[in-house]
Amino acid sequence: MDIFALNATQEFGRKVAAALGVELAAHEEREFEDGEHKARPLVSVRGHNVYVIQSLHSGPEGSVNDRLCRLLFFISTLKENGASHVTAVVPYLAYSRKDRQTKSRDPVTTRYMARLFEAAGADLIMTLEVHNIVAYQNSFRCQTIHLDPRRLFAREAVGLVSDAPVVVASPDPGGVKRAQLFRETLEATLKRPVGSAFLEKRRSAGTVTGELLAGEVEGATVLVIDDLISTGGTLARAAKACQESGAEKVIAFAAHGLFVGDASDVIRQSGLAQSLITDTVPPFRLAPDLIGHKVRILSAATLFADAIRCCQGEGSITELLEGPA
Repeated sequence: MDIFALNATQEFGRKVAAALGVELAAHEEREFEDGEHKARPLVSVRGHNVYVIQSLHSGPEGSVNDRLCRLLFFISTLKENGASHVTAVVPYLAYSRKDRQTKSRDPVTTRYMARLFEAAGADLIMTLEVHNIVAYQNSFRCQTIHLDPRRLFAREAVGLVSDAPVVVASPDPGGVKRAQLFRETLEATLKRPVGSAFLEKRRSAGTVTGELLAGEVEGATVLVIDDLISTGGTLARAAKACQESGAEKVIAFAAHGLFVGDASDVIRQSGLAQSLITDTVPPFRLAPDLIGHKVRILSAATLFADAIRCCQGEGSITELLEGPA
């Protein structure tokens, strides 16, 4: 087994390697004067089972498209040099939010991403909490592993809720299944009933509308769960609706923190007591004073390391995701 982490995701890659008790395999990335680049392994990969870690978000080290191009080229290079099996470990998978046509002649980029990875030679794609798991699984012909952070979040939630009633809420109808799975895990962890709720949400041309809240939240600690935080508007809107319906406290959980635009101000001014995210996307856009106070960052590296162990025959992915928290 060889584990590579491309330069833009080195920090996360080192955490995964440390959790596995191994060193990252050596590679080289070079930049050319005209903006082109190359990457190559510095160790033999012939006949090896290889994992390549690269998170596909924009940032100081490059755009989404640049990171994607580098990852695809590196996968193909590994296959060119005899790797028997290549797994793309993509903590945050870009373009997964556009999984269907919502307007006439819309692209379906989830499907196009699948074609790119398959054409590059990837044998398996491993990622955390995509926008729509059904679209993700149906788009790829190669093997896929979809990880989710509900056990990680459930363990953290234990220390955040008191003896008051607890409700898990989805900020939109599309996330009800995600909220249901989290609620079931949390019930097993807390060993007491947990309520459920969801909010109405409609988006058109970038404008979000919808005011209805379904579920009883009065006097409860409400845990709102989503796949990601972008501008923060969806979760701030959910917190406001829950508080207006009598919620005692509202806490947000999201796998990925993008924090684009005015997200820092939105989070700071929202009614959210706290927001918990993972480290799949470094919080470089977030105001430093929010980190550790209004926003807590949990590492997903151990989850990915455990999933890699399962791929190596040292455990069950099902047990990893669905076993006790």
